[in-house]
Amino acid sequence: MRVFVTVVDAGSLSAAADKLDLSRPVVTRYVAELEQWTGARLLHRTTRRLSLTAAGEELLPRCRQVLELAGDMQEAVRHPAEAPRGQLRITASTSFAQAQLADAVADYVRLYPGVAVDLVLMDRAVNLVDERIDLAIRVAVEIDPNLIARRLTDCRSVVCASPGYLKEHGQPLRVEELAQRNCLTHSYFGRSLWNFTRKDDGTPVSVAVGGNVSTNDAASLMHLARAGAGIAMLPTYLTAGLLQAGELVRLFPEFEPQVVGMYAVYASRKHMPATLRTMLDFLAGRFTEVPAWDLPPAGRELSATRRPVARSTS
Repeated sequence: MRVFVTVVDAGSLSAAADKLDLSRPVVTRYVAELEQWTGARLLHRTTRRLSLTAAGEELLPRCRQVLELAGDMQEAVRHPAEAPRGQLRITASTSFAQAQLADAVADYVRLYPGVAVDLVLMDRAVNLVDERIDLAIRVAVEIDPNLIARRLTDCRSVVCASPGYLKEHGQPLRVEELAQRNCLTHSYFGRSLWNFTRKDDGTPVSVAVGGNVSTNDAASLMHLARAGAGIAMLPTYLTAGLLQAGELVRLFPEFEPQVVGMYAVYASRKHMPATLRTMLDFLAGRFTEVPAWDLPPAGRELSATRRPVARSTS
C-alpha cells in the first residue's frame, strides 16, 4: 500500500522507486501484488503517463487511512503516555488565519511541541482527501454532509466604512441606501445581495448591492474600506480593533447582517489521531459561543489573558 500511494503521489514508477530507494522492478512487483490481492487493476500504465483506474480511485484514500492508522499504532507503542506528536495539516482562509488562527496555532504548539502544524491558507473550499488536509476551518451557512463538522462559534459581520469615505460621500441613514452606494463585495459571500435581520422585530431585509471592487479575500476588503474605497460588509474577527480605534465606522447597528457558522471540518471520525483530537478540543475552547473578538473591549482584554486548556474527548 505504501508503494502504491508513493507511485500515485510521485507520478511514475521510476520516481517512486527513487523516493523509496527501491528498484523499479520491485516497485512494479508490489503494485502487481496489491492488484492481485484486490482483484482489480489499479493503474493505467502507458509509456508517457500513469493514471488511476476507477478501482484505484476507490482504493487510494483507503490506503492512506490504513497507512495513517499504522503510523498511529507505532506512535502509540513508542510513546504510550506522551503528548500527541506528528504532523497536522490545517487549511483556513487567509484573513481568518492572519487575524485569529495563527495566534491559536502558536499557543497550541506551545502546549504540544511534538506536533508540527502545516498551515495551508486558501480562500476557497478544498477537497480534504485529495489535498491531504486533516482539518479545515470553514465559515458557511451549511457544510457538505459527506464531511464531519464541529461547530466552533458564530461568524458575525458588520457593515462599515472609513471616516474619510463618510465625510466625502455622506453617511447613509437607511439600509436601503446601500443599493445606491459603492459597496466593496466578497466574491463568494454576498457579492450582489446583502441579507440583514432587523434587531427589534426580527424582520428580514435584503438589499441588492454592487460596486467597483470585488475580491475573494476579506482582509483585502478591510484594507480597501480603510483606504476609503467604499462600504464593506466585514467579519467582526477582522474589524473589532479597527472599530474601537475609530479607523472604521459601523453603519446600521440596528440591523444584524446574516450570521453564519464557523466550523472545524474533517473527513472521518474513524481512527482519529491524537493530533487532530487535541486540536479540535483546543479550538473549541478557544473560539467559544461568544468569541473574544465579539466581546466588549474590557471583556476582550480579560479573555486574551486566559489560555484555553486542551481537553481530550477520547
